[in-house]
Amino acid sequence: MSRTVYCQYFKKDADGLDFQLYPGEIGKRIFDNISKEAFALWQKKQTMLINEKKMSMMNPDDRAFLEKAMIEFLFEGKDVEIEGYTPPEK
Repeated sequence: MSRTVYCQYFKKDADGLDFQLYPGEIGKRIFDNISKEAFALWQKKQTMLINEKKMSMMNPDDRAFLEKAMIEFLFEGKDVEIEGYTPPEK
């Protein structure tokens, strides 16, 4: 049975994550306040960022950049800017 959370990204009740995917306090905040759907959107953006900027997850600066972008995307409503990418029209 899935759990329901009030998703701060979508501003509505939605299916929550099955388990904490990110460590620490930020991971707990995501688990408690972000839906599966919103986190999946972030994962797509994260992959695009990693590829565009040729990031290495072994580099602490790259990890810090991604964490900041993740918080801004999920909790502050800021979209991720990816050079040369135009989102499809709805």
